[in-house]
Amino acid sequence: MDLVIRNGNIVDGSGLPSYLGDIAINDGRIVRVGNVADTGTTEIDARGKIVSPGFIDPHTHFDAQLLWDGAAKPAIEHGVTTIVPGNCSLSLAPLKADHRMKLVGMFNQIEEMPFKAFEEGVVWDWETFEEFVTRIKKDLTINVAPLVGHSVLRLWVMGNESMHRTATAQETQAMQALLKECLDAGAIGLSTSFIDMDETLQPVPSRYADAAELDALCAVLGQHNRILQAVHEFYDNDITVARIDQLADISRKHKITTTLSPLFVNNDNFAGVDQAIARVVEQNEAGARVWPQVQTRPIDISFTFSVPSLLFIRLRTWYAVMRFGTPETIMAAFRDEAQRKQLVAEASNMMGLWQRLILRQVKTEANQQYVGKNLAEIAELRGTDALNVMIDLSLEEDLDAHFLSADMGHNNDEKVGSLLRHPHVMIGASDGGAHILSFSTYGDTGYLFSRFVRDNHSMSIEEAVKKITSDTADIWAIADRGLLKSGYIADVTIFDADLIDRGPEYYVQDVPGDGHRYVRDSVGVETVIIGGAVAYTQQGGYTDERRGEIVGGRP
Repeated sequence: MDLVIRNGNIVDGSGLPSYLGDIAINDGRIVRVGNVADTGTTEIDARGKIVSPGFIDPHTHFDAQLLWDGAAKPAIEHGVTTIVPGNCSLSLAPLKADHRMKLVGMFNQIEEMPFKAFEEGVVWDWETFEEFVTRIKKDLTINVAPLVGHSVLRLWVMGNESMHRTATAQETQAMQALLKECLDAGAIGLSTSFIDMDETLQPVPSRYADAAELDALCAVLGQHNRILQAVHEFYDNDITVARIDQLADISRKHKITTTLSPLFVNNDNFAGVDQAIARVVEQNEAGARVWPQVQTRPIDISFTFSVPSLLFIRLRTWYAVMRFGTPETIMAAFRDEAQRKQLVAEASNMMGLWQRLILRQVKTEANQQYVGKNLAEIAELRGTDALNVMIDLSLEEDLDAHFLSADMGHNNDEKVGSLLRHPHVMIGASDGGAHILSFSTYGDTGYLFSRFVRDNHSMSIEEAVKKITSDTADIWAIADRGLLKSGYIADVTIFDADLIDRGPEYYVQDVPGDGHRYVRDSVGVETVIIGGAVAYTQQGGYTDERRGEIVGGRP
């Protein structure tokens, strides 16, 4: 055998109880599970450790990162072996050369990806989806199940008109043909958005589509047994329920799976979440396939005023200053007495939020004394209020004062845990690779096991593994993955059930263009195997193996 894993506690992804056993792997696939007499060229002693299928992350935005990092670091070290990029109506293909900067602007606004990362990290050598797939396959460690974005289909077919109107019948037909090309080239489905805005704060192209256009595209998905992903109006419960009904109708009509994300829990929306889940159950019992995605981690947002932050999206004056300003004009607005007064007045009804903000990082020695304190504490020390001290610190640090709004929501463990284990809920919505200056989108899997399995006992380890392996593979129609079973592709994660967790969030400079991001290291994940080869070990880090594949949906 190429590889034999011995003496592990096998949690095979089926949800059945774990058991002691070995796994034999040859030619990238699992050959035997149980008692393996054959020796392996490589052998791993997994005694006392959990051996599970590799985890699948169904909502990521690693699209750009894959062009300079085929491992999508640090996803693999958190046990993730397959990712789904291209969500929220945005994919990097199909894309004509004339539209590249438009798409970069949308990625910058929606996913908070820096312009300089695209400028210095991306060589634009593709237009079609097939060409893009060929491009990312050159150096692929992780498996990729890419969605094609509805907004880019419209942009390809309609050009600038895609951002102003509905499509004609002929344009819709052209989009259908283009979608078929993408699915044939390896796209696992279509993503759309009902809420996102572009860099000019106007609706993204997918939001100009009428029901007939979406229905026509879903007809193509039905012909290929592919999935529809949608970003719904998660901030409005009544509209969320209406979207569930719409997706259910689409699902039944075209016999396809649909998924909407994210579904958040806040202390003031328990009843709304319950209503949404009840409608999902009702529609699914009537023959639909609608899967809400729920993330594991609480909502934390970091920001500086040097880049726009979605934390300020509902404060129009603040966001306009950040989105359309330069560092010089932002600081000028903060210094101008009239503008500052207007900004403070607009945000004063959210004083509780600003008081809880934590100053997490500064450059000047004078302000180091305040790091780790909340703004209410700092304001008291300086004889002002939280809003003004936030502005003052930003000016003193040339906009490089870093603030953290911690534990904003999705933090009721009992309620979140009940959702995560719900049979009609998919664990997802991680946003891996996006919002790199706002929060770390890594470690959701470790947090699932540490918080909801080990600490709170919301679910068993077998249930948790099943949720992020075979359940996800079945929902997305990913063939031969998600189970430790003879004949299946050997994507395997070995971890310590007593230790697995996410490490603390920290700031690194590893993005093209001298860019920074927030990341988390994994804890307790010992070995990750992709396509039958060891891709990562806790002791040695990443290996030189490149077994990642483009994972299309099964017929």
